[in-house]
Amino acid sequence: MSIYLDNNATTPLDPRVLDAMLPWLQGTHGNPASIHRPGRAARAALDKARAQVATLVNAQPAQVVFTSGGTEADNLALKGACSGIPRGHVLISAIEHAAVQAPAEDLRRQGWQVRRIPVDADCRIELNGLKKILDHDVCLVSVMLANNETGAIQDVKSVVAAAREHGALVHTDAIQVIGKLPVDFVTLGVGLLSLSAHKLGGPRGVGALIVDRRVDLVPQITGGGQEHAQRGGTEDLAGIIGFGKAAELAYLELDARRRHMQGLRDTLEAGIRAMHGIRIFAEHAERLPNTVQLGVTGFDGEMVVMELDKRGIAVSSGSACHSGSGRPSHVLLAMGVDEVQARSAVRISFGMQNTVDDVHTLLASLTTLASKRSGALAPA
Repeated sequence: MSIYLDNNATTPLDPRVLDAMLPWLQGTHGNPASIHRPGRAARAALDKARAQVATLVNAQPAQVVFTSGGTEADNLALKGACSGIPRGHVLISAIEHAAVQAPAEDLRRQGWQVRRIPVDADCRIELNGLKKILDHDVCLVSVMLANNETGAIQDVKSVVAAAREHGALVHTDAIQVIGKLPVDFVTLGVGLLSLSAHKLGGPRGVGALIVDRRVDLVPQITGGGQEHAQRGGTEDLAGIIGFGKAAELAYLELDARRRHMQGLRDTLEAGIRAMHGIRIFAEHAERLPNTVQLGVTGFDGEMVVMELDKRGIAVSSGSACHSGSGRPSHVLLAMGVDEVQARSAVRISFGMQNTVDDVHTLLASLTTLASKRSGALAPA
């Protein structure tokens, strides 16, 4: 038995996506930049995938810049927007993924002032805290659309409204939201939006940055002028085609996916509330339908992860990028959670392959683990 409950780290490749990719991996040749027949076929396939991704987030195909993944998309957003302009201030939320934190620190080393926007106890951006540090020296604000650990959804539209009063550009990392909830580039009003294929049943190593035409983005990888001259390098055509197919499927199946994952989350949380010594982080915030982050009193989160792994259940103790670091979650610390409880965190994230039986198996395993400890997690 193997139960995979770490879908926020990566999702299984959808077989339908693999079917779309295989011809471009096994026998169909052609560089999209070439003008011969194979090249034109590759260009047509690339254009189709670009349109599929654009449709998923209500953008125009010309606004889609394909990258090697979400991390590159975030780097291109921050560094590309800040290159070539006078150094000023960059604001990022205190709960951003490392893919935003790291390029922000790179900008700091180049002379930019980087400040963090506080969050409340339920992992929601404090808009008043944002407004206190917004001024006309702020060039860029980066706030993720939903947190990858707690699942808390952010009020990005209000962030955009506040930033516009000071002429600041807004970027949002929407990587955890696509395929789970609707994402509308136009309605959000952001200038830059990051995506990643492997969070919605697509291949790893492919992402995209959606760029408003009014944004002057300086490429960070230069070469042959690919991707509207905003990201050089021959495109990973098979990967991009897989991303396009995954985006198409997510667009068509979005409501069914949301209902399925929400049902699993509700069942899990009902079972958890029948146990002592457990806390659901960001419980009162609007959250992703598939995500639950728990604080387990008296347990170390990584120990719980390993014990569940022995039972064939894969969960995580937080972001996959920091797994095994031994450090408590910066997200939970920003929420005001004490370090001991932050170290107890376990994240469960569902996918379409999961079932109610998976949830009951997880709950039974948690109860078994609890019986080996001094009452923590014992049924109420």
